[in-house]
Amino acid sequence: MRILLITPPLTQLNTPYPATAYLKGLFLSQGHQVRQVDLGIELVDRVLSKEFLCSIGQEERGLLIEPVKRFLRGRDDTMAPRIANRTLLPEGHRFAQLDDLEWAFGTAGTTDRALYLATLFVEETADIIRENVDSHFDLVRYAEYLSNDAPTFDALYQELQSPPTEIDRLMLQLLAAEIDRFQPDRVCLTIPFPGCLYGALRCGKWLKENTGADVELGGGFPNTEWRQLDEPRIYEYCHSILLDGHPEALDCCPDFSDLPLDKYLSLAEMANPMHRLWSMGRWNKMVMAQGCYWHRCAFCDTSLPYIGVYKAPSAATVVDRMERVMDQTGRTGFHFVDEALPPRLLSDVAKEIIQRRLTLSFWGNIRFEKAYTKELCNLLSDAGMVAVSGGLEVASDRLLRLMDKGVTVRQAVDACRNLRDAGIMVHTYLMYGFPTETLQETVDALETVRRMFDEGIVQSAFWHRYAMTCHSPSGRRPEQYGARRTTMQPNPFCNNEVDWEPQFPYDIDAVGAALRLATFNYMNGLGLDQPLRSWFPIRVPKPSI
Repeated sequence: MRILLITPPLTQLNTPYPATAYLKGLFLSQGHQVRQVDLGIELVDRVLSKEFLCSIGQEERGLLIEPVKRFLRGRDDTMAPRIANRTLLPEGHRFAQLDDLEWAFGTAGTTDRALYLATLFVEETADIIRENVDSHFDLVRYAEYLSNDAPTFDALYQELQSPPTEIDRLMLQLLAAEIDRFQPDRVCLTIPFPGCLYGALRCGKWLKENTGADVELGGGFPNTEWRQLDEPRIYEYCHSILLDGHPEALDCCPDFSDLPLDKYLSLAEMANPMHRLWSMGRWNKMVMAQGCYWHRCAFCDTSLPYIGVYKAPSAATVVDRMERVMDQTGRTGFHFVDEALPPRLLSDVAKEIIQRRLTLSFWGNIRFEKAYTKELCNLLSDAGMVAVSGGLEVASDRLLRLMDKGVTVRQAVDACRNLRDAGIMVHTYLMYGFPTETLQETVDALETVRRMFDEGIVQSAFWHRYAMTCHSPSGRRPEQYGARRTTMQPNPFCNNEVDWEPQFPYDIDAVGAALRLATFNYMNGLGLDQPLRSWFPIRVPKPSI
């Protein structure tokens, strides 16, 4: 069988999303002929081109876009001083923030400064396209607003019934070329995020109308949102939807060999060195172990198999796969996209890397637990770990116990300190608005974060508002967490986040905005001595810690 694997627009621009690479490894081992396509990077390469930009009246940007792309692809480092001196690129609204961030580049290298400026130029170009050509377009998502928490298919279906936009037509032209080239019997479209759904359905409809191939949808979004799907119109865009399919693919070595690795763009969206890892550099994305070894947190979708079913290979197998991928891609950096990297396996992998005398770098998501001793952190650093991300969550021992996180604030802080001392950068995820959380606990959590930034044991952080989901322990048994679901009947289309009560006796949106504003400043080395309550537009208590 000839199988075409497609990642539809859009995921990220600096490196391939790994789903199709794992599936390719599996299907090749079964004797199929397989090709994979990142339709997102192909589309962005076509849109961010001299030909396209000149066709929409952006001649100046069209003349500059190709040199900027070469620079962002690492092919022409000599462009750095020309971009950095701010005489080459047109500057619009996004450059206005440079007055506030100028300090960050006073001591930074010319290349870092140029990467940041070139990224602003690319983002502004995308803004122009979105405002003047296609309101769906963005650099990392496509018509996402139509897919986020959509209880019914109506709005998305109506948009799909309208004629294709100019960007849609470019996408379908690229798809048609791939079909002509490969002539597949089966086309599998992975939909990891809401920002890929619109593109996947546009492609699915075209495939059903213009080819005889079987069209199959799968990936993280359907596996999370469509487990209670009751919408027959979706099958106008595919023949089948695969849930929990091919978990054995993670037992294979991912195969990136036919992806256009030279087209990916390394972007620097912030001066913060930890935060930039997500968009800067072409990392080899891999999974070390399947599922989460803890799978008990109350806010997490632990009832879903891709989280709740844990399976780990041997350290030797992990490093074997890393060596094969390095040979394929010519890159030695790895981003492990596990739910949470297991400390014991991490330790064994680090020892295996050192024993084989490999020189590489890697990072990934962890749980800030007591296993991250000074000894383990030093071992990981010696093996090539450069950064971690992990959930500090609520920074309240009472709430951590309630959500069965399995760590204390002290253990998390100690783990971050040990990682810092080993030269490993730290990003932490935080949440606010968990059931029964008080305003005092939220303020105390921000104070904990401020102290961690001040001590230098975290470099980057992000707050999100707690969402009760139907697949999490708190959504399945809300009464155990002091809450009650107010919606019980499933939606016909997407089912993930659910409504609950009681909510909070204060403006929680204003609190969330204050948390993000304060933390954004902390990430840029600002405001650490500012009174905590000054960030909030509402009256809040003083920190009690």
